[in-house]
Amino acid sequence: MPRCGTPGTATAEWVAASGRRDVCHLLHLTCQDESVLTTLLSLPSSTALDVNDEGGMLVLYDGTGVRQVNEIAPDGSWRALTDLGDSCRHAQFVPGSRSVIVEHDSGGNERGQLSILDLDEPGLPTMTPLVHDLDYLHHLIAAKPGRVLYTTNRRNRVDFDLIARELATGEDTVLYDGGGWVMAVSASPDDRWVVLCVASAPANSIQLLLVETATQTVTELTPADALNDQGQVSWLPDSSAIVVSSDADRDRKALRRYDLSTAAWSDVLVDDAHDLASWLSPDGEQLLVAVVDDGEVALAAHRLSDGSELARLDLPAGGCTALAFGTPDPVWSPDGSFAAFTYSSPITPPTVYRYVPASGEVIAVPAPDMPEVPKLTMPESLRVPSFDGEQVPVFVFRPTGPDLGSTVLHIHGGPEGASMRIWHPVIASLAAEGHTVIVPNVRGSACYGKRWYSLDDRQLRLDSVKDLAAIHAWLPTIGADQSRAVLWGGSYGGYMVLAGLAFQPELWAAGVDIVGIASLVTFLENTSDYRRATREREYGYLATDREFLETASPLSRVDDIRAPLFVIHGANDPRVPLSEAEQITAALEQRGVACELAVYPDEGHGLAKLKNRLDAYPRAFSFLRQHLATVE
Repeated sequence: MPRCGTPGTATAEWVAASGRRDVCHLLHLTCQDESVLTTLLSLPSSTALDVNDEGGMLVLYDGTGVRQVNEIAPDGSWRALTDLGDSCRHAQFVPGSRSVIVEHDSGGNERGQLSILDLDEPGLPTMTPLVHDLDYLHHLIAAKPGRVLYTTNRRNRVDFDLIARELATGEDTVLYDGGGWVMAVSASPDDRWVVLCVASAPANSIQLLLVETATQTVTELTPADALNDQGQVSWLPDSSAIVVSSDADRDRKALRRYDLSTAAWSDVLVDDAHDLASWLSPDGEQLLVAVVDDGEVALAAHRLSDGSELARLDLPAGGCTALAFGTPDPVWSPDGSFAAFTYSSPITPPTVYRYVPASGEVIAVPAPDMPEVPKLTMPESLRVPSFDGEQVPVFVFRPTGPDLGSTVLHIHGGPEGASMRIWHPVIASLAAEGHTVIVPNVRGSACYGKRWYSLDDRQLRLDSVKDLAAIHAWLPTIGADQSRAVLWGGSYGGYMVLAGLAFQPELWAAGVDIVGIASLVTFLENTSDYRRATREREYGYLATDREFLETASPLSRVDDIRAPLFVIHGANDPRVPLSEAEQITAALEQRGVACELAVYPDEGHGLAKLKNRLDAYPRAFSFLRQHLATVE
């Protein structure tokens, strides 16, 4: 329900009283624009998850409005495997069987549970519980012949252990319980070893651990106290070495090899101007290499032995084929005959593709009954000078509807996330509404090098907020009206919205905060235990940095906020509790600042269900129409 005494939409009486012709123009557009928003939000997407021995694929598909697991048979036919009221998170085939393991949660609470499906069962397979304990998180790591690897925080709610469960007996074997947030695991082909990516001491850092599973002997492959990011671990087929994407000892991620027999690192492929990631083919001969370039990610095949390029994948330019945040990694078929991955761009919803090395073909596997995508435009890539001479990367989406003369800064979460050149229906809809949309990668963002993503750590937190002011000052250079500039963001982007309104109240005309942080102190006090242990490394520690955390919190400056605010939050959010939204809106209500709070009882950290997005976002658009119409 609307709060803070502000109507959700303008009434005819209010329009008449205002006497503003631009208000009437905006309201005339409302029905048409909300229809465009509905169309864009409702376009289905599909993402590749796994491939089996026969060439069948598992994909996540949201054509029903909630993301579910589907199977694509080798002949291209689709079959729905799940029909839950909540989104599925991951799924894998069990090799040598007709079974699938599915990870799913309830109401966006992120407490993943594992179930098993029998593909031989006709119709929609029954979901049989495999690893279920609703009080804890369980994440599917790998389905192996006869067993499944998963991580869980059920031991103490903070640390994640790696467990192997036998499918025949249900017996669990602990493979690692050495502590930490285990963010990714890669098991060797011979099952003797696993490599763990564990959140380490410095902010935004990942430590690599090599674990011998029989003895739980742990070898540190990278130091625990080093500012390094690691990812995309691939094993050679004989389990003798791994290939890792790592920025150890350099600014950009390179491809590095670690040989177990010599305990030595060597470089496979280095590009000092770009981050690289790779996925090794099952025969160990070639790497599928991702090159990150200013939000775009291209794929090419390289020879492992010398790093030489074999072929560039023929895909539409201007999008992402891997490493787009929230998109699964590419996956090779067990026989190496093809690789499945997901492609997305600002004008193309996520679509599954197949790459066939033998022929070099890249083949789209479109979702069934995919409707026509409205005509959209690609963004410009520009740089904005900030207060200290740094250059902030931004993508500029020009209006595709009648130009309203307003600008929306759409800020990503993280803070170490990044805005990539991916499908984002809200950004497309904002442009269709007539806004110029600025999508920045402020300092602290990933994919622009280690130096850039470290520039907002701890005591430097408010420097990223200063980047917003720099963008505001720069707006006239692209013909934008500074008086009609809006902030929109989710998660850490929601914090940035609130911080911009609180610390720069004279700059912004309105804000839309989605699952954002109002107080760094109460956020750290109330977030999930395992997240607090890691997020304090980024923001500061409650025990030693409370004064700074208070100073950097928008709630501490709430009396300065005067711009209208629309807030969206899920009641089950395990990352940023609902109390963050409630306290900022209560404080604004007390001061009579225009605001609305939209809470969804079946959502968590964001809106996963189409029915809720179709409710929340049109309300937010209407809120902006109303309040921008009153800007002189």
